[in-house]
Amino acid sequence: MDYVAHFQREIQAFEAAIREASSAAAGDGAALVPSCPEWSVVDLVIHLGSVHRHVSEVIGGRRRQPPRADDLSVLGLPAAAAHWPLPQDAPNRVPFPPGLVEWFTEGASSLAGLLATRDAAEPVWTWSRDQSVGFWQRMQTIEAALHRWDAENAIGAPGPVDRQLAADAVTHSFEVMAPAGRARHNAPPGAGERLRFRQSDGSRVWIVQTDPDGVLLNPGGGCCDVELTATASDLMLFLWRRIPVDGLEVRGDAALLERYFTLVPPV
Repeated sequence: MDYVAHFQREIQAFEAAIREASSAAAGDGAALVPSCPEWSVVDLVIHLGSVHRHVSEVIGGRRRQPPRADDLSVLGLPAAAAHWPLPQDAPNRVPFPPGLVEWFTEGASSLAGLLATRDAAEPVWTWSRDQSVGFWQRMQTIEAALHRWDAENAIGAPGPVDRQLAADAVTHSFEVMAPAGRARHNAPPGAGERLRFRQSDGSRVWIVQTDPDGVLLNPGGGCCDVELTATASDLMLFLWRRIPVDGLEVRGDAALLERYFTLVPPV
């Protein structure tokens, strides 16, 4: 998959959404993000822009350790940032601060260049077992698509995630996000629950089985306790807790779909 091309398209769409949000916020303050209720659109921009700057520092510096969390020099903040709202005060329902959108687009463009020019196999620090630039190519593309959807959701009807990218994000959620979330939050053990996720706009099927130590992807055939069928985009958005199960096709014990998020807390 050409992650860089997807990343660039999603970032362009994110920028269009936040510029529209910025115009709307001139009088009333930034809209809240319904899918991330702890954030306004301003907070969302600061979050994603900060992530981009940190990842650029890791890849650009070929770092094998993460930048210090308190090292604000990594963020390349303009002088105007002294008057930007603080993330710890979120949700910040304020007009878009001067320079915020430009700071975001500059950081996103820099990261896109690094993702496009560095070898995916090059070793760098990540928070995953996969310590490579390739991890960031995949992770940042998925995160860009997710937060583009968040931004569009805050100002109107969000567009779906590209089918191929969304299907890859579903696999990523089981392979990468699930073990990371369980480890970070000391999640309770599973009891052998089996869940099937079926793509309605393609042929992909994911079978997930919980056990005392984790979540196993595609552990074999056989019966499942519940099956969720939806487009790849809706499966991705459900697994990232952006949309509810209401309106999606469920067969079997629907309560297990909510229990899944107890066993696999968000990262």
